[in-house]
Amino acid sequence: MPNPRVTVSTLAALKARGEPIACLTCYDASFTLLLERAGVEVLLVGDSLGMVLQGQETTVPVTLDQMVYHCACVARRRGRALIVGDLPFLTYATPERALAAAARLMQEGGAHMVKLEGGAAMVPTVAALTAQAVPVCGHLGLLPQSVHKLGGYRTQGRDPAGAQAIRDDALALQAAGAGLLVLECVPAALAAEIASSLTIPVIGIGAGSGCDGQVLVLHDMLGLNPDRPPGFSKDFLRGRDDGVPGAIAAYVQAVKARCFPGPEQTPA
Repeated sequence: MPNPRVTVSTLAALKARGEPIACLTCYDASFTLLLERAGVEVLLVGDSLGMVLQGQETTVPVTLDQMVYHCACVARRRGRALIVGDLPFLTYATPERALAAAARLMQEGGAHMVKLEGGAAMVPTVAALTAQAVPVCGHLGLLPQSVHKLGGYRTQGRDPAGAQAIRDDALALQAAGAGLLVLECVPAALAAEIASSLTIPVIGIGAGSGCDGQVLVLHDMLGLNPDRPPGFSKDFLRGRDDGVPGAIAAYVQAVKARCFPGPEQTPA
């Protein structure tokens, strides 16, 4: 019997039995097949495509039309994995705009879940989306769409007030109906605490090994980033003789075994 397709309930079951969730960004049909064959459970069609594919300095210029296009490319070759599509900058500024944008990502793009950045301010939007049967993934910690406000890409939640704000936001998003949460660039101890306190799965990126799963930007974990890669990433292709498929499989195995991230990729 073929493996059943991954759903939000599948991810919840993986968390319940303590099996880490393997997630990677994905933007096209060819890589979709490779990630599927390696056993990646969540394909994140991230607005990171603005930086790794388009050469933008930030994710802010990415449009909804572009996100729909790339989601559709992934959806055409998806077999088992769950597709999560990012809602681009300001497309969810109000619940009404978020509903319209989510409808396009799901109906035209084939996404199964939408992701948005922000905490307590996003609670009414998350509630409105989930009330209309739109699965929502939250995103806390470093918020790439807020880079101009934050003044750069840096770890969040190092001070007591910042850490408490992330804790409170995580609980608020869960209460509003979010079914998944990404924590980016937060201290490992804080991320592990939040993951253990929530009933929904928590996916970490630069947040240590105590989360319920891990995600990386595909181009970073393959060493294809011509700029300096983030310190929390790892080049899984380096030194391998089995190419890209082997590197992706190695990433999945490392996540499942909780070997990645290791101490060298874990913020204090």
